[in-house]
Amino acid sequence: MAAADGTVDDAAVPAGQPAKAGPAWWYPYALIAPAMITFVIISLVPFIYTIFISFHEMKFARLGDFAGFDNYTALLTDSRFWNSMKIAGIFVAIAVPLEFMLGLLGALLLNRPLYGRSILVPFLFIPSMMAPIVVGLLWKIMLAGSWGLLSTNIIEPLGLIGDSSIFASPNLALYALIFVDVWQWTPFMMLAFYAGLQALPVNPYRAAAVDGASPLQSFIRLTLPMLAPLLVVIGLLRLIDAFKVFDSIFVLTGGGPGTSTEMPSVLAYKMTFEFWNLGEASALAVIVWLIFFAFCNVFYQLAKRKLNAF
Repeated sequence: MAAADGTVDDAAVPAGQPAKAGPAWWYPYALIAPAMITFVIISLVPFIYTIFISFHEMKFARLGDFAGFDNYTALLTDSRFWNSMKIAGIFVAIAVPLEFMLGLLGALLLNRPLYGRSILVPFLFIPSMMAPIVVGLLWKIMLAGSWGLLSTNIIEPLGLIGDSSIFASPNLALYALIFVDVWQWTPFMMLAFYAGLQALPVNPYRAAAVDGASPLQSFIRLTLPMLAPLLVVIGLLRLIDAFKVFDSIFVLTGGGPGTSTEMPSVLAYKMTFEFWNLGEASALAVIVWLIFFAFCNVFYQLAKRKLNAF
């Protein structure tokens, strides 16, 4: 037996059997050590070096003199940077709510008795399992001007574009990218929400049905509150991922026409590998990190207080 001070009472241990000592103080740290070492090497060290570069002149991969906040000043006074932030804001503000609402609606439909659901659900994984490069190539072919399947049969007959690709239109290219993103990630949201709905307890719904609650009242008063932690976490992760999307944009438009689809990730790529201005590119990465660090902290506090999501 254990004494009041937490030690093992030797008198309670049978004769001939050694007392079982608790795990050593270092045991929990040994368990998390591989993950922490990997995190430090892969994430923390490069991030610290990025901050270091952002305070120096670095062009053509050669580290120059200490520049202080010159890179940050040049970036914050560059209209191209603010244009990329505006493009990212439009992209996130349209794509993520659409994916969220369509995903939740689809999950509610899947949660009902549906013929062939066991066959349909695996097929929903296909768009999200595809590599973004493959998705970009697929839709570049589907929406190619004058010969693309959707271009010739849907878009051109509607008079939206002529014989050029929709990705060549400064007014429509961004919305085409949003459509591609929604196509790829709505199934992921749907399946995540469907898994959450499947895990909800049944008894509250039975009690609500006995009390005469309508399906809408049950959804608002039961489903949404119980599903809130999952909704918040999935929504936040998708928002962050949508803001830094790169692969599909790079394949489909390269940030063009002009700068009409140039997101911060694409701008950082061009600063690094086309302009070879690694100082400003590093400053851009740090600024985006600071924005998301502040946003995630505020989001976390609001979700914790208002929705009890964490």
